[in-house]
Amino acid sequence: MTKTDLTLGSLFDGSGGFPLGGMICGIKPIWASEIEPFPIRVTTKRIPQMKHYGDISKLSGAKLPPVDIITFGSPCQDMSIAGKRAGLGGSRSNLFYEALRLIDEMMI
Repeated sequence: MTKTDLTLGSLFDGSGGFPLGGMICGIKPIWASEIEPFPIRVTTKRIPQMKHYGDISKLSGAKLPPVDIITFGSPCQDMSIAGKRAGLGGSRSNLFYEALRLIDEMMI
């Protein structure tokens, strides 16, 4: 029996919670998409082998390295009871649709 290493790509990566969890389970994080400078610095230091690609709205799934697992925690500010409750149509939470687009492009 041969072992196949699973790989992971992380959208809206934040400070790398999904890649860290993956590493604990033996999954290799390959790339991440995040726009906030501080979380990118955190993951660059803690997971230096993971490549950062930046803004999801500027990425093409067809051009990203293929991975076995794609994780994302969509920005939820527009869904919060403390916010304007714009839902998935809000300027931040609608990035959920960017994740779906990117995944669809990767499957082509």
